[in-house]
Amino acid sequence: NWIYCSRNTAVIEPRLKIMRWREGQEVDPDNPYPESTQMMMEMAYWMSIPIGMALLWIAFKGRIMWLKVWSIGLMALGIGILVYENFA
Repeated sequence: NWIYCSRNTAVIEPRLKIMRWREGQEVDPDNPYPESTQMMMEMAYWMSIPIGMALLWIAFKGRIMWLKVWSIGLMALGIGILVYENFA
C-alpha cells in the first residue's frame, strides 16, 4: 500500500497519483515534497542566474528592451527565491 498526501490530508489510496510515500514512512507537513524535487527546483533557480546574464548580454548587444527587462526579472526572481528558501 502507498500513502498519498495532499496539502492537509494523507490517505491510503492506491488509485491516486499525487504524492507517494511507503507505508510507515513519516510525512513532514512542512516539507511534503520529495528531496529530489527540492534539488531539481533549486538547480533551476541557480541556472536562472547565468541564463539571465547571457540573455542580458544578448539584449545589450542587440538593443532589445523587452529582453533586457525579461532577463533582469529572471535573475531577480531566481535570486529572490534562493534567498527566501535558504534564509527565511
